[in-house]
Amino acid sequence: MSTSPRQRGRVAIIGAGPAGMAAALSVHQAGHEVVLLERYRQARPAGNILNLWPPPIKALGLLGVDTADLGAPCDSEFRNMHGHTRVRIELPEDVVRDYGGGFIGLLRPELYERLLAALPPGVLQVNRGVDSIEQDETGVRLLMSDGTVEEADVVIGADGIDSLVRRTLWGDSPKREHNLQIFGGFVYSDAVDAQPGVCVVSHTRTVQGSWTSIRHKGRNGFQWWVLEAQDAAVEFVGDMHAAATRLGADFPQPLPQLIAATDPADVQRWPIRDRKPLQQWSKGRATLVGDAAHPTSPYAAYGAGMATEDGYFLGRRLAGVNLSDYQAVRAALEEFEVPRKPHTARQCQQAYVLGQIFHHAPAPLRYVRDFVLDRTPFLQKLIGESSPGEILKQLALIDDAERAFAAESS
Repeated sequence: MSTSPRQRGRVAIIGAGPAGMAAALSVHQAGHEVVLLERYRQARPAGNILNLWPPPIKALGLLGVDTADLGAPCDSEFRNMHGHTRVRIELPEDVVRDYGGGFIGLLRPELYERLLAALPPGVLQVNRGVDSIEQDETGVRLLMSDGTVEEADVVIGADGIDSLVRRTLWGDSPKREHNLQIFGGFVYSDAVDAQPGVCVVSHTRTVQGSWTSIRHKGRNGFQWWVLEAQDAAVEFVGDMHAAATRLGADFPQPLPQLIAATDPADVQRWPIRDRKPLQQWSKGRATLVGDAAHPTSPYAAYGAGMATEDGYFLGRRLAGVNLSDYQAVRAALEEFEVPRKPHTARQCQQAYVLGQIFHHAPAPLRYVRDFVLDRTPFLQKLIGESSPGEILKQLALIDDAERAFAAESS
């Protein structure tokens, strides 16, 4: 059923990260009223370094986000410590041409700024915490921290790994500790001899060390990260820059140089954890996007990208839906999540498995593991062939969604 001015619905989105802002833009384009509720004083990034693959870049452009000169075009390689290439991720020439390489390297603040700039006035409301959520067939009621009540036809949980919406719909579930920690930073330096336009991922027997080009507000630089096993029950104490320097010391240049040139204030640490994928995201008039639905390890390098895709696809699916119609809402939310669940679950699980393979293999098996990765196409098939396939599939699904959206809007 098509919307009309009398049927225009109201959608409340909780959380102004990439998933929430992308959903707000897409829902607005679908013709519904949308309110984006952020509990903090501003929409703020939780980290600094970021990679975006072609599907989220395409989605951002369609949502009206300025993607000109956003990020540094890069191609990805996985290498061993001696420079032998284990995996090369190759995409068709037209995809590389249209979306700036295999992916782009950037800093999170610029992505947030561009998303915020695209939001219509009045959509984002800051200092608006949500304490509880109630829903029935007639609508959704959000009890706000300031004592007021927000009413909507649909609520979207874009509120991260500790999502209130997820907990309200499906109860609490334990976080899955990967027992890994990552240190990452960025630097602008002409003194470092690093090749632009590439992302190099390397491993010692126990540590991952990686670096890639970035572009941030017209400045070229590099981001880097080092990752190791760490008992999640043990609190990290010490200097993050010193810890990163220690972990990067055994890697070929330019990684040690990049770490040394980085201002300690530009180094961050993340303990890596996720939650096992949900069998269902939506219930009644509520659904989940981004880390609320599928919190993902940075090992996937796709968390913000999948969050952006979620928001895009959800808004497109709500186009033309009479949000006062309970059955129509339920059907639309189910049709949104069905194709998203296998894609996101695959990325989440692959990230978990790779973390276990590279950082938790028993010592006697590490030599065997590395022999297999260096002498067989195992990793090329696991990552180098399957990842481009997933990227092309998501691009095709975006094309399908745009055709349906155009037909609904005409």
